[in-house]
Amino acid sequence: MLPGRMALSPAGVLCGPLEELQELAFIERPIRRSVKTAEEIDQLTVDEDLNDIERAVYLLSVGQEVQRVSVISNLPSLVRQNPAETFRRVVPKVREVLNGAGAEIQLAAAASFLTILQDDIILIHTHTYSILKIVLLHLNHRDTVVSNAWLETLLLAINTLPKETIKQEVLNPLLHQSQLFHAPQARLASCRILGKVACKFDSYIVKKELLPLARSLCQDPEFEVRACMCRQLESIARATGVDDTRTELLPDLVELAGDEDSSVRLAAFDTIINLMEMMDSDDQLHVVIPLVMAVCEASLQEDEAIMASLSFQFGKLCNELAGSLLDEQKSHLLQTFKEMCTTGLQTDGNQTDSNNESTLIRCNCCYNLPAMVVFADTAHFLSELYPSFSSLCSDPEVCVRRSAAASFHQVVKLLGSKVQLVHKELLCLLQDDALEVLDALMTHVEETLEAVLSRGENQTLDNKFPDLMAGLLLAEQKIGRSLRWRLHEKLLQRYSCLARLLPGELLHQSFSPRIFIILTTNKVLPVQKAAARTFCTFLRYNRKQEQRQEMMGRLIQDLAQGRSYWHRLRFLDVCETATEIFSRKYFNKHFLIPALELVHDPVANVRYKLCQLLPRLRSSLRLPADKQLLQKLDFCVQKLLCKEKDKDVVAMIRKTVLELDKLDLSEPFHKRQERDLLDQKKEKEETLLLEMEQLERQQNEGKLNSDKHPERKSTSSSYGKEMRKAKLSRSRSLTSQPTTSKPVTSDRSLKVKELSSGSASGKASMLTSKDDSLRTAHFSMGAQSASSMPVLIRSNTTSLLDRASTLDQRDHRTSTLEQRDHRPNTLDYRTVNMDHRNNIMDHRTSTLDQRDHRTSTLDQRDHRTSTLEQRDHRTSTLDQRSKTMDRGCGMKEGQSRKLSINRKSNSFSVQSGRD
Repeated sequence: MLPGRMALSPAGVLCGPLEELQELAFIERPIRRSVKTAEEIDQLTVDEDLNDIERAVYLLSVGQEVQRVSVISNLPSLVRQNPAETFRRVVPKVREVLNGAGAEIQLAAAASFLTILQDDIILIHTHTYSILKIVLLHLNHRDTVVSNAWLETLLLAINTLPKETIKQEVLNPLLHQSQLFHAPQARLASCRILGKVACKFDSYIVKKELLPLARSLCQDPEFEVRACMCRQLESIARATGVDDTRTELLPDLVELAGDEDSSVRLAAFDTIINLMEMMDSDDQLHVVIPLVMAVCEASLQEDEAIMASLSFQFGKLCNELAGSLLDEQKSHLLQTFKEMCTTGLQTDGNQTDSNNESTLIRCNCCYNLPAMVVFADTAHFLSELYPSFSSLCSDPEVCVRRSAAASFHQVVKLLGSKVQLVHKELLCLLQDDALEVLDALMTHVEETLEAVLSRGENQTLDNKFPDLMAGLLLAEQKIGRSLRWRLHEKLLQRYSCLARLLPGELLHQSFSPRIFIILTTNKVLPVQKAAARTFCTFLRYNRKQEQRQEMMGRLIQDLAQGRSYWHRLRFLDVCETATEIFSRKYFNKHFLIPALELVHDPVANVRYKLCQLLPRLRSSLRLPADKQLLQKLDFCVQKLLCKEKDKDVVAMIRKTVLELDKLDLSEPFHKRQERDLLDQKKEKEETLLLEMEQLERQQNEGKLNSDKHPERKSTSSSYGKEMRKAKLSRSRSLTSQPTTSKPVTSDRSLKVKELSSGSASGKASMLTSKDDSLRTAHFSMGAQSASSMPVLIRSNTTSLLDRASTLDQRDHRTSTLEQRDHRPNTLDYRTVNMDHRNNIMDHRTSTLDQRDHRTSTLDQRDHRTSTLEQRDHRTSTLDQRSKTMDRGCGMKEGQSRKLSINRKSNSFSVQSGRD
């Protein structure tokens, strides 16, 4: 039994796959390689030797419909290539094809002619005239879609046609088509053409020929024609002028505003609002205001379509009529706006009836919020508009909240010092779950934060700082968790404004760590670059030296020296951004050397990125100040050229070397000068930040000293306070053009010299007389040494003794000069002590009002300064004297050697004489 089962099992296993293969064989069918027959292929085949114009003519003549559609759609490119031949040979064929053609060819021709007119390809009016003939011929097509397509082409052609052509070819048929026996579609086209041609003629022709036709169409039995003509009355009114508009068109508009059809009333209402600038105060008082009140009452009770149009124009309408409204009418309009803000909302809980018209009305109310704040006045914002504003910011529909967020920055600007009233709504929008709302808010978040954080005299926002910071960080985290990286990039770019709006301590504790985390963890390159720019901005405007060092240390340690090559690449991106934000001096001091050290990086991608960055690094160097840095950069280039093995890096460094060679020659002089001026401005701002930090430290020290010595605090002068306020206000104006900062020590030295010039003159003369006596003693010593030289010939022993005594004297004088040369070091050390004392005295004089004591101190300081100057002069004199003594000693040695030789020669001559 078991062997039989084993014998059957292989057959059963093979049976299944064989049956499946047979089924697949039945499923397969022979594939038809071509969907066209041989005859159809012969009909579609075109001779390759034909040019484009000949091929188009051939296909329009004997081709199939799909080929004709293709040729007509390609008509704009043929006009660009050869306009003369196209209008001479192809356009007539198109005109023949259009007679009795289907809707597809008609729409393709209308679109092609519209493209030709929009792109201004035609330069000759005869060509436009030929197009006009074709358009007018098919304007009254039985298909509404085709007729509207040809109408759009005609309206665009009117802009390029001369007046005479329009009058003959357009106006004459227009008078005939506007008759009642024509179809409503033809009369609708006449209304649109009438509004288009009105701007082409002067007021006399418009009043004589076009205005009667327009008034007759306003009385058409079809409401669609009346509504269409009512919307064209605005262009006709602007062409006729103010007087004719008031006398001729305004009565018709008022009549149409009471039409039985709502679309006609809506068109008349919109036209009257658009023409209010052409009306005087009497027309506004007797015509517009009663009409607006009637429309407000009717729209709130009957039709939401009219309310939607009214809500869109409501802010403009209220501000135009503000000067002519009574207090009761103004209150009525404000009440109407409040009711529109809650249209479609149920009273119990903010639930909607999911009506598109109601949602559109509330969105329009958000759009008109700034205009209504101006209309109601900011003094009455809390009582009149705040409930509606708060309701719109927390609306259940996302599109309404998005509209409220889009207009939020304008509202806070208008509120001014009362901006704390909408602080709750700002937090509500920042914590919104919909990314569309955050996107709309982040578009103008910089202006919003400037209005909110520039408190002025309002100090109530200090307690709300933590909530606002938490809301901003929560919005960033919410956007960062989403996949909308473009929105994240925009948010990080906008957050860079916080560097000049928030206190440095709060910014360093809350935002800088979060931005650095994004810089080191986010994987989207545009987001990384935006985070790098924001972090560099925070670094530049930070006024604490310790915090700047900490931020710079994190950049070097975590990025430039990071374990991941990805972090080192991000450091090079930071360097690229830092060249745009910082001055060259700051960049070369903190960023350049860590970037050049990446030439030893083991990863080729990092070296490749460094090669791309080298021209930017080279442009930040200026000779001769940056000579050593330039040598390091050259060493980096030479190392890459000589020892690099990666082929991509080698190709990039060769390309970079060519760019470096052309760097100084390719840039124009005026651009280099502009860049230098911008760099000077950046450097001044950075210097101003350092001065600000020192000034704040001095203020803090002054407060501590005043707390320790309350009796001195009561005697401090008002002049010093005013000077400190002026300096602080000057140093905080970073956005304006910075002023040139002068060294404090030079000013103090100038003050000291001016105050004690008289007292120093006598002392200087006394020091000068002492120096003269020293100089006289020096020259008398030289004369004595010269006179002590032996004139008679003595023995060798006497000469050696004299020479030994001379050498002893020279050694003594040299030791004396070395002691005198040691004095400048002592004097330099005293000078440093004096500068330190001067700084301390300057700080004391700025905080205490003791002018008499300060004058005496300055006199003493001037005396010491003059003494130091005399000592410096004496030092230079001593240096010269030591050089003179060395020369004198050399001359003595030479003369003594000559005397000894003469003595020896004389002694030899005497001995020879005796012999």
